[in-house]
Amino acid sequence: MFCNKVASVYICRLMRLKINWDALGITTSVACAIHCALLPLFLSSLPLFGINIIHNQTFEYTMIAIAFVVGIFALSHGYRDCHHQLLPSIIFTIGVGFLLAKQIWHQWELFLLPPAVIAIILAHYINFKLSTKHHGNVTKHE
Repeated sequence: MFCNKVASVYICRLMRLKINWDALGITTSVACAIHCALLPLFLSSLPLFGINIIHNQTFEYTMIAIAFVVGIFALSHGYRDCHHQLLPSIIFTIGVGFLLAKQIWHQWELFLLPPAVIAIILAHYINFKLSTKHHGNVTKHE
């Protein structure tokens, strides 16, 4: 009986847990930047063992897809429920475009990656600021 009560308390807390999708999007983008910057330095010896994760097309496109899904979810939530502004979505789309471009034109990767990461983080930051500004306005009027 005691275990059921304790479990139900934790389940109720988890159900009330709100996820800040913009913070998750920024974290995902920063993780991607760290992956792109540090992975070649630390894992350059993996091909000696037959493991090729550096410049692995499947891995790269999977990381872009994860960032895209999280970003679209976060930005659509902010657009739909809060600020109704397209600017974050436009900046995010430009950032993802740069990510895809770096996959196509590998020789320009060092020039395409920084604006991609900056644009994606900026889109989430603007979305977050617009959403918090909206929530601040709602509470002031109530």
